[in-house]
This record gives sequence, C-alpha cells and structure tokens, in this order.
Amino acid sequence: MRGKKTYSRLLPADAIYSNRLVTRFINRVMMSGKKTIASNLVYKALETIKDKGEDPIKLFETAIANVGPKMEVRTKRVGGASYQVPVEVRGDRRIALAIRWIVEFAKKRSNKEYHTFSEKLVVELMEAANNQGEAIKKRDTVHRMADANKAFAHFRW
Repeated sequence: MRGKKTYSRLLPADAIYSNRLVTRFINRVMMSGKKTIASNLVYKALETIKDKGEDPIKLFETAIANVGPKMEVRTKRVGGASYQVPVEVRGDRRIALAIRWIVEFAKKRSNKEYHTFSEKLVVELMEAANNQGEAIKKRDTVHRMADANKAFAHFRW
C-alpha cells in the first residue's frame, strides 16, 4: 500500500440532540455551504416528527438502520472481463449510503403533495422507519443485484 493511512476526523455532535448522526445528516442536506439553512430544515423536520407523537431521534436512527444496505456489488476486472462481485458493506459506508439515499429521495418527492423540503424529509424518514418508501426500494434493488451476482463471490478480494 502506498502513502499513509487516512483517518476520518470525528464530527462534533449537533447542538440540539447531541447526536453525531444528525450532524452528518445536516452536512448531507447542506448546499453551497449554507449550514444554518440545512440545520433549520433538519431540525424543523425532527420537530414535526416530535409533534406527531414519535421520538424523533429513535425514528431517525431506525430509518438510517433500515435503509443502510448490508451487501452491494463492486466491479472487479479479471482477465479482461468485468465482474459484479457482491461485497459486504462496512459500517461507515452503510450509514453514508443510507443518508445519501434518504436525502436524494426526499428531494425528488413531488411539489404537489409536500411544499417544503422539511415536509418531504419527514415523510421520507417516517416511511424509511416503517420499511417503505423510495430509499427502501433502492436498498432492495442493491440487495437484489448482490444476490443475483452470488456466482462471482469467489472473486472477492
């Protein structure tokens, strides 16, 4: 291996919930460096979940855990041919993919039903916590791909 091993820096916990996962989520929602706006959107969404009688942090963590994929496919070249090799997803990447998919599909929701981004986020988080919604479909698609390519598992590195 060339070079030095990289270390990921530890993110500070967020101001209201003292949770590092919420900080990562806010950073993913953030656009053009506008962190205050992103944190306001996320906190508003979590507040709405609280108003519906749910524990916002527990629901948020459940949604992240449900969406995170356990297996994915990686491309590996062997003798001039490319194979889709199923690989187990490690913890940090699993969380990163879950956050990415939840934010992505919340942004894609129609503007007819939900007007603000925080409303879209609430619905996506609630559906993800109940094993429904677009982010869960994405996870299932990734799992199906990994399952379909089990024959190439012996190419794992």
